[in-house]
Amino acid sequence: MANVDQAAPVATSDTGGLRRDVGLIGLMWASVGSIIGSGWLFGAEKAVVAAGPAAIISWVIGAVAIVLLALVHAELGGMFPVAGGTARYPHYAFGGLAGMSFGWFSWLQAATVAPIEVEAMIGYAKHWHFADGLQNTNGTLTTSGIAVAVVLMAVFVAVNFLGVRILAHTNSAATWWKIAVPLAAIFIIAIGNFHPANFTSEGFAPFGAKGVLTAISSSGIIFALLGFEQAIQLAGESRNPKRDLPRATLGSVAIGAVIYVLLQVVFIAALPHASFAKGWANLAYAGISGPWAGLASLVGLGWLAWVLYADAIISPGGTGLIYTTATSRISYGLAKNGYAPKVFAKTDARGVPWFGLAMSFVTGVICFAPFPSWQTLVGFITSASVLMYAGAPLAYGVFSDRLPNHDRPYKLPFGKFISPLSFVVANLIIFWSGWDTLWRLGCAILIGYALLGSYAAYAIRKGLPDAPRLDFKAAQWLPPYLLGIGVISYLSTFGGNGDLPLWWDMLVVTVFSLGIYFWAKATASKPEAIERSIEEVVVTDAPAH
Repeated sequence: MANVDQAAPVATSDTGGLRRDVGLIGLMWASVGSIIGSGWLFGAEKAVVAAGPAAIISWVIGAVAIVLLALVHAELGGMFPVAGGTARYPHYAFGGLAGMSFGWFSWLQAATVAPIEVEAMIGYAKHWHFADGLQNTNGTLTTSGIAVAVVLMAVFVAVNFLGVRILAHTNSAATWWKIAVPLAAIFIIAIGNFHPANFTSEGFAPFGAKGVLTAISSSGIIFALLGFEQAIQLAGESRNPKRDLPRATLGSVAIGAVIYVLLQVVFIAALPHASFAKGWANLAYAGISGPWAGLASLVGLGWLAWVLYADAIISPGGTGLIYTTATSRISYGLAKNGYAPKVFAKTDARGVPWFGLAMSFVTGVICFAPFPSWQTLVGFITSASVLMYAGAPLAYGVFSDRLPNHDRPYKLPFGKFISPLSFVVANLIIFWSGWDTLWRLGCAILIGYALLGSYAAYAIRKGLPDAPRLDFKAAQWLPPYLLGIGVISYLSTFGGNGDLPLWWDMLVVTVFSLGIYFWAKATASKPEAIERSIEEVVVTDAPAH
């Protein structure tokens, strides 16, 4: 049989009603603006409480894991520069059931980030008297806090309605600030406040390997590093996606990883010994509810503390802004693939998916009900995000076999080794979140299947032209994969019943992940089915004349 790539060149861009207004800097800053959000305000403090000074190792492990996943996404983003790309790669590789599933994972994580960034803004604002009464003592929002949160979500949506070009300029301006302030905090606080003895005086790794690994998922490390995919979600609005997407993806991860590791080192070194003399688990000092601003005040840099309190509005606000954008673009992609009603794919005169934006606002308001605070929800969003990312290595393995001659503007070196490795690492991060997080994630997944599955069944029953083909054969590995991760978590020492000892449980996850990876490759869609799925995107996303 003739090679599919040679038989029919595949167009892979999908402009539709979206406008190609975003350049390299806009794409990179979309990702950097997502990476530098509320994670920098809380991550260093939460990580050191969980792991001690060995939190530095946690950050390095987290950065390596994100780099592996970003490398895979960089090649895929260049191959398929389509809006909402993370939700589409599994669709191409495994058909409708997998595409619907990973599309829901992608939407779930994006839709919940903006509300959490709003909660972070309100939490830091407690420093000012006008914000008194917006939060309860357990970190959840009061009635007045919910009202303020709704207004902030409305602002995110309003800026998005102005169009992607204005959004890119707005986010770029905010991102310059978001990079400058953490860098300033690193160097200003380190000068005269760097105490090397802090790294060993109470033990470098007081909670052992488990503390180091747990911190990666539960203290906000991976959560802080998330966001590189925002450039890929905006691929349909990129001026030169094949050139710019890989650069924006990898560049944003490099910038974020360097900043976060430096933040952790300086945070540990600058603390007065009295603040952790009773052990790192009991870290305490005045103003710790706003860790960096409180530390600045503690070391006599009151003016810097005021800057940091201001940044606690700007940094989470910028991240919430871009994730509001991402939510609407993911639902746009879901509608284009036939998993959601076509109204999600309708755009206004500025090329904005207006209904998807409206639904992102509604979702945010729902999240402001008395749910857990920022800190508690970090593990949930981390797991949902990494579960979304896990679809890319699987799709990469399929495309390397099924589409070997497809145009690859960026080709990943040693891709056939890095791809399964990144899938293993993704599952370990999910696993380290713990059973208490994963059973909640499982419930959210079931809700998604009920919603999207109902629409898919309706579309199939009515014979709609865009009804998805739920290819159960190509996605036969998916139910065992989701159930298997849950069972291993339940049996582990990470919040489970402890039947699987430490290290043995991670070995089981590794072997299980490799089994799923090669099972998925073996049963994936045939080349002609992949080509058909890609061509359908071109047809359905073609601009109206």
